[in-house]
Amino acid sequence: MTPETISAPPQQSAAGGGHRLSPLLTPSSIALVGASPKYETVGNGMIRGVREGQFGGRLYLVNPNYAEIDGLACYPSLAALPETVDHVVIGVANARIEGQLAEAIRHDARAATIFGSCYLPGDSDPPLTKRLAAMARAASLQICGGNGMGFYNLEQGLRVCGFPPPSWLAHGSIALISHSGSAFSGLCHTDRRFRFSLAVSAGQELTTTVADYLDFALDMPSTRVVGLFLETVRDPAGFVAALEKARQRDIPVVVLKVGRTAESAALALSHSGALAGNHAAYQALFDRYGVIEVEDLDGLANCLLLFSQPRRVGRGGLATMHDSGGLRELAIDLASDHAVPYARINDATRQRLASRLEYGLEPTNPLDAWGTGHDYENIFTDCLQALVDDPDTAIAVLCAESRSGFYLHESYGRIVQTVAARTDKPVLMSNNLATVGNDDLSVRCTHMGTPVLVGLKPMMTAVRAALDYRDFRMRTPTMRAAAPIDAKSRWSVRLQRGGALDESEGLALAADYGIPVMKHVIAESAADAEAAARNLGWPVALKTAMPGMLHKSDVGGVKLNLGDVAAVRAAYDDLAHRLGPRVLVMPMAGKGVELAFGALDDPQFGPIVMVGAGGILIETMADRRFALPPFDAAAARRLLDGLKVRPLLDGRRGLPAANIDAVAEALARLSVLAADLAGLFQEIDINPLLCGARDCVALDALVVTKPN
Repeated sequence: MTPETISAPPQQSAAGGGHRLSPLLTPSSIALVGASPKYETVGNGMIRGVREGQFGGRLYLVNPNYAEIDGLACYPSLAALPETVDHVVIGVANARIEGQLAEAIRHDARAATIFGSCYLPGDSDPPLTKRLAAMARAASLQICGGNGMGFYNLEQGLRVCGFPPPSWLAHGSIALISHSGSAFSGLCHTDRRFRFSLAVSAGQELTTTVADYLDFALDMPSTRVVGLFLETVRDPAGFVAALEKARQRDIPVVVLKVGRTAESAALALSHSGALAGNHAAYQALFDRYGVIEVEDLDGLANCLLLFSQPRRVGRGGLATMHDSGGLRELAIDLASDHAVPYARINDATRQRLASRLEYGLEPTNPLDAWGTGHDYENIFTDCLQALVDDPDTAIAVLCAESRSGFYLHESYGRIVQTVAARTDKPVLMSNNLATVGNDDLSVRCTHMGTPVLVGLKPMMTAVRAALDYRDFRMRTPTMRAAAPIDAKSRWSVRLQRGGALDESEGLALAADYGIPVMKHVIAESAADAEAAARNLGWPVALKTAMPGMLHKSDVGGVKLNLGDVAAVRAAYDDLAHRLGPRVLVMPMAGKGVELAFGALDDPQFGPIVMVGAGGILIETMADRRFALPPFDAAAARRLLDGLKVRPLLDGRRGLPAANIDAVAEALARLSVLAADLAGLFQEIDINPLLCGARDCVALDALVVTKPN
């Protein structure tokens, strides 16, 4: 008996051939270990999965209990096969996985897929997962899984799975890589709108990681967008390289990152570390490479559908048309929540709308176009066309339900198709309710290039993502400033000595890298403190400068607005008595907005820089932005513009407008510091940095070195 060869699909993947994952994802031969004739089992499901696709290679079944299954020869072992196969699919119980992988390695297979969880009761040390990974690495064998659901390479027509997908699963432009098997199944198996180039359930990533799959997907000619359901990144360098590849190829990457809580906050010594948590590095990384981050599956789904169509948004904002005044108001509210700008339509567009709308309807954007229902299809078509044609419209969405077979909703589909054919801008539909888009109308429209999104809120998420990606592509290249000569050599000895730098040292470090700092003097007696105050000018502040005082305010270690000698002596005596004799004397600062600058050295992605609301707001106001250093003042300005406190810098409540250019330059200089001293510090906290009308100045600085 001969192996089954299934007819090849019309398009073979260009990502096969020489790619390191080709034995795994584009094999020429496959063996299914644990194949079974028992219906509704993994052993039978993996047979059906491969046979119901369009895999053009050779398929072998392996199970010593059967001579044939469903008309195909079944071999007792891999050693009994007539050839060495590229890829072994291991569909056996956990207790047998190790032995079967060892047999696959002896067989000289180059790849394997493992469905099992790879957990054993009473397992030895190292556990099975680590033993499997070590075996595979030693043999240079790629593994998909374990504890995964397999993968679909739909350019090749290959479906490696234990649970066969629905028959309608088809080749498309979306690549999906998921750490969650349920998210993989939810997007691949329940909604007919979605069509994939590649879909991978990565599981435990015993050897092959999200970075590897992402790199492969970006080489596939049909991939227009990549979606990641991400728990962690096990290959940081490879992941960064793949994101750079996506940037170069202009392929959007959409990420739903789970596990965003600040587990590391309790271990952080500075405000920067405590506020950042584990997710700060990802936010900085995503900002650098234009990765679109979403908060839930609905947002992920809508973004993937929007980016799967070939048109990109241009300049301007959103135009929406509705058949309900109330839902139009809801759209306005949600657009505001998501910072989605509506297109500012011009007078000519308003006149076109007014000429077609029924009496009592306003010619505005967003538009409620439903009147009496008379001639509604032509009215809707003309009005949507007018909105799309406006020069400030970047994308247009008809917001209505999509019940298949209902004449009204079917006509909405025709309207969108008609208008889309007359423009090169994206034109979509969106349901008002978030639901699975399995109705025939949604599926037809989506597959014809005008996706139907679901839910007004997730729709706004997708539109905001499209605008953000447009803006990312329009960024000017960062002009990275050079670090000051010899600054690193001067500070490396001190930083390698360990411990936290005191405030005076921290301010000196900042000043060496060009960050403006407030004048200050260290004093160790009341007389010295008095002399320093006279020289600096009244009023002054006294702060404890004793070693180990990381947060001086928490221990009553800061005395403010000291206007004369008596006040200085009294403040010094109190600090010396309670905390120790060493103090820092500093003039009181003038009026301005307080920001916080910070930096962390992330173990995966290296230094990251933070800017946020400062002073007493730092712990109470979730207002901060992160970026990978180094960057220039233009990039720093963009970070500042994203803060909630940004309007305060323009002057509010009696405060003058701050010198934004000076603040941006200081933040850029911090980024140079963080990049230059990578590996030598753990956390840097400059808080507050006072932003005034003429300049900005750091009032306090805490630098924590790497633990010895």
